Amino acid sequence: MIALLRRLRQLADHVLLVVTGALLLILLATVMLGVVSRALDEPFIWTDEVSRFEMVWLATLGWCVACRMRGHIRVRFFRDLLSRRARRAAETLMQVAVALFGVLVTIHGAGLVSRNIDLEATTVPVSMAVIYAPICLAGLVTTVQALSEVYQLLAGAPRPIEGGEALSS
Repeated sequence: MIALLRRLRQLADHVLLVVTGALLLILLATVMLGVVSRALDEPFIWTDEVSRFEMVWLATLGWCVACRMRGHIRVRFFRDLLSRRARRAAETLMQVAVALFGVLVTIHGAGLVSRNIDLEATTVPVSMAVIYAPICLAGLVTTVQALSEVYQLLAGAPRPIEGGEALSS
């Protein structure tokens, strides 16, 4: 069962990286199309708005990747002064706070989506809820990652790997 969950997590991480990379390329193409169309004096009016949607999604997916890689900013100076037991307790408390933050972000994001679902974007026939939907995704990923780290800390697992090696670990 644990092997299946680990495989599913690896698959989800891979999909997240592929989608993020693809969205980066799509954003680049959208912006280039806007620049070229303006240079030809036939501007596509929709490129600015679509690129804004893409940037919001890309920033949020980047947040998810950083969360999964444990690549977020941490100031460890004071934590590293603590004893091993106090450090583990402090880390557990911080991860519980991060999980709570993730829950609050998800709830706030869901409220934004529901309030904007019936509004249409200016230049494309897309609901404005699309621009707020990734906030819910980021909140969920943050919550699940933090709770996973709390579980590892309470189970006495070794200290989590940080940075690029952390993805799919």
